[in-house]
Amino acid sequence: MKEISRLFDFPAHQLENCPLEKAFVSKKNGIWEATSTQEYIDKANAISRGLLRMGVKPNDKIAVISLTNRTEWNILDIGILQIGAQNVPIYPTISEEDYQYVINHSEATHCFVSCEMVLAKVQAIQANTKLKEVYSFDQILGVKNWEEVLSLGADNSNQEAVEAAKEKVKPSDLATIIYTSGTTGKPKGVMLSHHNIVSNTLYAAERLPLVIGKAKALSFLPVCHIYERVIMYLYQYSGVSVYFAESMEKISDNLKEHKPNVMTAVPRLLEKVYDSILAKGTALTGIKKIIFFWAVEVGLNYAPYGENGWWYEKKLAIARKLIFSKWKEALGGNLDLIASGSAALQPRLARVFNAAEMGVMEGYGLTETSPVVSVNDMRNGNFRIGTVGKLLAETEVKIEKDGEICVKGPQVMLGYYREPEKTAEVIVNGYFHTGDIGEIDADGFLKITDRKKEMFKTSGGKYVAPQLLENRLKQSRFIDQVMVVGEGEKMPAALIQPNFDFIKEWGIKKGLTFTSNEALVKNGKVIERVEKEVTEANEQFAKWEKVKQFRLTPDVWSIDGGHLTPTMKLKRKIVKEIYLDLYENIYRG
Repeated sequence: MKEISRLFDFPAHQLENCPLEKAFVSKKNGIWEATSTQEYIDKANAISRGLLRMGVKPNDKIAVISLTNRTEWNILDIGILQIGAQNVPIYPTISEEDYQYVINHSEATHCFVSCEMVLAKVQAIQANTKLKEVYSFDQILGVKNWEEVLSLGADNSNQEAVEAAKEKVKPSDLATIIYTSGTTGKPKGVMLSHHNIVSNTLYAAERLPLVIGKAKALSFLPVCHIYERVIMYLYQYSGVSVYFAESMEKISDNLKEHKPNVMTAVPRLLEKVYDSILAKGTALTGIKKIIFFWAVEVGLNYAPYGENGWWYEKKLAIARKLIFSKWKEALGGNLDLIASGSAALQPRLARVFNAAEMGVMEGYGLTETSPVVSVNDMRNGNFRIGTVGKLLAETEVKIEKDGEICVKGPQVMLGYYREPEKTAEVIVNGYFHTGDIGEIDADGFLKITDRKKEMFKTSGGKYVAPQLLENRLKQSRFIDQVMVVGEGEKMPAALIQPNFDFIKEWGIKKGLTFTSNEALVKNGKVIERVEKEVTEANEQFAKWEKVKQFRLTPDVWSIDGGHLTPTMKLKRKIVKEIYLDLYENIYRG
């Protein structure tokens, strides 16, 4: 068996070891269309031949912008990489200004887009770039289609040139530039080599118990992010059939339709799934409601490996049979494994999903680490709730005096593209300084406690870790999003986006109606009820950490609204600017 050392070796490995009839499945014109492993490779080779005929050379950069994950993205990815060029994926939801910056900074020569929405943003800035051509995956009138590249490569007379190009690609060569969605400043281009990503994929695969050639996955997290992209290579390595969700709104339908065994998720999605389940439980009456919330209570006390003793296990078995089996059925019935990353997972979610036999395994990583540094694994005692698991093979972590996590290993990036000074700031003696604060326990489990840059000091000189407070506050069903503030101020406070849907339902039961979100956030009864939630959350924190005041915001915090990055992280500076009047009201009256 040929060793996997470059990213385009993954499809070849699948063909040799576990060829699939349904390597990728996407919905087109209302019909689910499958692509086999052989078709995948054949089309990737056609793309390579077509790109060579278009004059694309090794180290040319190809921008790829897709609103949804789809089969074409993966074919194009391998086609680009095989000729020694680089795939530069771009988040579809960033601004036109950022499109222009990334395309120009990466020096992209060609661009492939998914649909009209993305095309419009590219066309708005195309004249200010050096793009030679833009192609679309969807059929759009007046726009070149990606199938033109496939057609250009249909004649395989230059396949030898493709094979020669592949042979020249070394594991240490640059494979992709991924621009961080950054919460401040211009995006930075993270340079990842074939070896960075291949090693990370192979070592991460050791932590995911997938039955080779038998498992099905649902993919919906943006493949432009290295997290989902590595998972995509991992699926190829493990012979997993990948079904691409139609959209975020249709995930529930697609889960029921395809009944996957595995998927990736971010905590925000798991929070929403859990909240919707609780909402259905709240609507029950009588004994059904009592049993439902008894089961939830059992789930929230879950611990792995029978740690709670035989009596708890008896109760858990009953809860699983009566309640949790229905939860699992609602998500397709076969979902055994959910890999969670990108942000901190509330321990209660890890407990309740694992109690329901949907194994949420939290991991940790960054774009700069390709991305996985550590991940939990239910097998062999390698799962501990409240941690991000044990380190991957060949990965070293040292904790600096200030608590910062520094990572050394084959997954650490080559550097930031065209920014050697910024690279030197974060990679010191081979260790990447993550900006995260954490600790490793006696058993080797890594725990993340906060972001170094997000910790702040009050005017009284006390340090506050906002993420810990935020995660506790978000356990309330009345609170959807929250940002703890107070740097240089006398006390911590919070800007809170209420859970509008839940509060409206709660209001009906209390005889309250709200004409708008603005009216809701100013309602005295609502403010009083949220205050009760804040007071309860404060109980587990020291006096100087407690949130003393809060203000409710009338908007739903979103990517489009500028509140969140494409990976659903808070843009703290922007959120503060948007609600500066509320902030000033807290501290200046």
